Amino acid sequence: MFFSVIVPVYNRIDEVRDLLESLAAQTCRDFEVIIVEDGSTQPCGEVVETFKNRLDVQYHFKDNEGRSIARNHGIERARGDYFIFFDSDCVIPPQYFATLSAALEANPLDCFGGPDAASDDFTDVQKAINFSMTAFLTTGGIRGGKVQLEKFVPRSFNMGYSRKVWETVGGFREMFSEDIDMSTRIRKAGFSIGLIREAFVYHKRRVDLKKFARQTYVFGMSRITLKLLYPDSMKLVHCLPAVFVLGCLTLIVLSLVWHWWAILPLALYVILLWVSALASTRSLKISLMAIVTSFVQLGSYGTGFIKAYVWKILLGHGRNINEEIAMRKGK
Repeated sequence: MFFSVIVPVYNRIDEVRDLLESLAAQTCRDFEVIIVEDGSTQPCGEVVETFKNRLDVQYHFKDNEGRSIARNHGIERARGDYFIFFDSDCVIPPQYFATLSAALEANPLDCFGGPDAASDDFTDVQKAINFSMTAFLTTGGIRGGKVQLEKFVPRSFNMGYSRKVWETVGGFREMFSEDIDMSTRIRKAGFSIGLIREAFVYHKRRVDLKKFARQTYVFGMSRITLKLLYPDSMKLVHCLPAVFVLGCLTLIVLSLVWHWWAILPLALYVILLWVSALASTRSLKISLMAIVTSFVQLGSYGTGFIKAYVWKILLGHGRNINEEIAMRKGK
């Protein structure tokens, strides 16, 4: 089988260089790479050019319209039996495509995804953020962990589907959490979806807390958009960050106006987070940082969720969500 790797890019020269370097080191070479530059002010075309003697790689520059439309632009120019989607801030282990090919030969899937991990050379902040985004205590394992509170949903940092899926379901729609929307449409069309746990990627994510907070805030808001599109898609695990935010505020107020004992449940959660992070990262420094990144992740996601719930559902501003998405060209 032949794969087409499609990567949307916006002002990420150094990340693209690292990604292409990792793809050039693959033990299995049955793939092409399609880089779609989405109107960047700092294009990476010259970097891509340096890899043309090491990779089957295409470079396309287009006007800025969003990452979903950029992915669809790449799909339309792809030759593969399967389309693989990575984010530009990913680094791919050398055995990735060999592992993927073997897994699909043994258990064919229409759509699939794999987990993400932190590489040894990541910064301490990146490793702490990776913990907070993948730990059961923070996300319920919904990003490909060993224990999960919801059915697996492939995410666009490490996701693939067959040409038949694209011909039937179409491409990505231009919206936040477009990968979850895509996975939901694929599942509703009757295609098979599965997790290939061994096909993981190293995901750098955001490198500072401000950008990370903004990203997770948007994730929380987009979960309400997904509920409006697919009313049965909301699960308990998606509401937990909002419960966390409201619970923290309640416990803090009670500790101030009633008794300091009220803060003990929150203190117990901090201890559990630290123990879990220490066991996972084996670093005292990173485990302490992971407490901060976990609170940022839960607090930002929960705040975005609550704001969008009030605005779009309670106040009714999300009634025309399908028309809004269609107007963004990602139909």
